Amino acid sequence: MKTTKMFLQTGALALSLLATAVMAKVSPEEAAQLGTTLTPMGAVKAANADGSIPAWSGGLPATAGTVDSKGFLSDPFANEKPLFVITAATAEKYKDKLSAGQMAMFKRYPQTYKIPVYPTHRTATVPAEIYSAIKTSAVKTEEVDNGNGLSGFSDSRYYAFPVPKNGVEVLWNHLTRYRGGNLNRLGTRVQPQANGDFNMVQLEDEISYPRELPDLDKEKAENILFYFIQRVTGPARLAGNVLLIHETIDQVKEPRDAWLYNAGQRRVRRAPQVAYDSPGTASDGLATTDNFDMFNGAPDRYTWELVGKKELYIPYNNYKLDSPNVKYADILKAGHINQDLTRYELHRVWEVVAKLKPGQRHIYATRHMYFDEDTWQLAEVDHYDGRGELWRVGEGFAQQYYHKQVPGYTAEALYDLQSGRYSVLGLKNEEKRSITFGATASASSYTPAALRQEGIR
Repeated sequence: MKTTKMFLQTGALALSLLATAVMAKVSPEEAAQLGTTLTPMGAVKAANADGSIPAWSGGLPATAGTVDSKGFLSDPFANEKPLFVITAATAEKYKDKLSAGQMAMFKRYPQTYKIPVYPTHRTATVPAEIYSAIKTSAVKTEEVDNGNGLSGFSDSRYYAFPVPKNGVEVLWNHLTRYRGGNLNRLGTRVQPQANGDFNMVQLEDEISYPRELPDLDKEKAENILFYFIQRVTGPARLAGNVLLIHETIDQVKEPRDAWLYNAGQRRVRRAPQVAYDSPGTASDGLATTDNFDMFNGAPDRYTWELVGKKELYIPYNNYKLDSPNVKYADILKAGHINQDLTRYELHRVWEVVAKLKPGQRHIYATRHMYFDEDTWQLAEVDHYDGRGELWRVGEGFAQQYYHKQVPGYTAEALYDLQSGRYSVLGLKNEEKRSITFGATASASSYTPAALRQEGIR
């Protein structure tokens, strides 16, 4: 009996040590790589072997271009021409630097889909105080609850694992990345028909962070990642509907709180269904709630396998696509957006495969994900159904909002290979202003009571 008891105690100790090793913070020596061999955000600073990806040299300066009266940025690379254009006829030649989803798009739309490849510019940069926060994250933040939550994160609040050890840590960097403080965005969501016809839905999004809300009880918000409001402002039949979310860090321990204001009923209701694979707002069933921001929400339904790094042609520096001189009708075409307006560059990405856990439910059984190493933003996501068939292809069209030192998206596209339709979120070319970063906000605005005042009809 003594032997058995000793064995059990020893086994428990070994498992405890193993768990500690899995969740261990980065050593000071590893953290010291940030800003030396690694960029301050954790990417490899050096160029790749043939120089087609240059060394990171500080990112795009805030004075890289001009800002118009609406907040739209000029294109610092307007004079550049594509190095080459990948088409269906040449895709096989480049397949080692393309995702399965991109290859599938060439097969689905052989006459129109193309990838214009431009010189690579490592434009990513964030303010100095965020770099300091990242170093704090490296030595203090740990996984809890098998990666569903974080501890030691309250002192930094950005980029939880700049030197990641596994796939869920890479995901957390996307979820906790810097977005420019509190922000307000006018944008659109549109699902063109198979022939290219479309109707726009206008949205206004707000994101605010606990540390940026001076009237917030910080102790009560310990597990809050951010607060989110999405207002539908058009067309008239949908205008006035509002979604409020309190996004928690550990959503297994404390699920996100969500409420919906229905303008027609003039009622506020709890909305626990606004999570995972429920239909996204105004998406016509072509996107899930967790497709927003390429991926959002709790990681608990998937395992997260870190495959490693690879070089991939991804959407990058898409200033042309964001130009206020471009109309929505110029962008939205049958099958996919107008690829002549896009820009792709060769960048290193983190490759992660998310697989649905046994006993869990989601319409996507597998998500093959590629995270840009310089920004931690998701660039490409291939979504597979329960049969193992590639179903939807997500592309995040990135740009550096250099005037505020914020990496972000120009737009997000999600292509449904089966229906021939797609959803695009975030286009703002014809809106009255671009994104407002560093917006002033009040905690009192993010309550169910305040939601009743949000209706506009």
